[in-house]
Amino acid sequence: MKDFDDIRTLLDADLVQTDKVLIGRLSSNVALINQMSGYIIGAGGKRLRPLLLLLCARAMGYKGEHHHQMAVVIELIHTATLLHDDIVDESSTRRGKDTANEVWGNAASVLVGDFLYSRAFEMMVELDSMRIMQILSKTTNSIAEGEVLQLLNCQNTQLTEAQYFEVIERKTACLFQAATQIGAILTDANKQHELALKDYGLHLGNAFQIIDDVLDYESDFEAMGKEVGDDLAEGKTTLPMIYALKNTSGEARALLINAIKNADNTNINQVIEILSSVNAFDYTRQRAQESANLAKQSLNSIPNSDFKTALILLCDLSLQRKS
Repeated sequence: MKDFDDIRTLLDADLVQTDKVLIGRLSSNVALINQMSGYIIGAGGKRLRPLLLLLCARAMGYKGEHHHQMAVVIELIHTATLLHDDIVDESSTRRGKDTANEVWGNAASVLVGDFLYSRAFEMMVELDSMRIMQILSKTTNSIAEGEVLQLLNCQNTQLTEAQYFEVIERKTACLFQAATQIGAILTDANKQHELALKDYGLHLGNAFQIIDDVLDYESDFEAMGKEVGDDLAEGKTTLPMIYALKNTSGEARALLINAIKNADNTNINQVIEILSSVNAFDYTRQRAQESANLAKQSLNSIPNSDFKTALILLCDLSLQRKS
């Protein structure tokens, strides 16, 4: 097993069934919802979060079918957050395609995002598991708090690493964590294994988001499906910038501060040169590596299997990705 395709092959039957559930549960007698849902789901993406739930359930020996439904719940929550994110960020492209708000407008996107959230909760209630409902209700609340924190931190040149990690844990890592923990709960795993998979999801989610913040500067439109420096244009102070601000002075630091305060990426090439000159990207990748290592360590108590091997491989792939 060496790449993401190998992991998908391992879960081929589960992924086929999950897609069937996803398509079936997106159905609505409101035509616009069907149209927009099909467009969003068909936009691509690795569907990493539902994949994690499936892997964790199988790693713990799950033999039932509820993991397909819960994987869809995770994907619907994630997709709803993307819809709302694109509106808040005024994004016009995602994965190289026009965003839903660009095609149908903000009002329709907000309402369809609400539909996806409510459909996810409708589905989770069907399992009649109070623990799962508690985890996912807390998770969606945490995501909302993370988004608000990120909004409040926009154009903030004083943002600390601790504040940055608080945002990414709430905004991104908590849904990874929910997916992996629920995979364990479905199997009635013991407390040690449940906590191990919960920790794995948190650390992997952190690593994933940290690399995402590097790629915003290092990648390109063809790979990422969005313009380089989009985070800067939205006034987001991410880890490369936080590190660079602590390690620059004079004109270079003034240029970075001006770019953040004015949410201005017109000097993106100069910004990237400054960040590179102080090894901000190397430092940020090192922090992502630390999180990935913690994720791997969390799996020590999990029984060996191809599914565990896939979970370990995802830690490496999250660091190597280009999009």
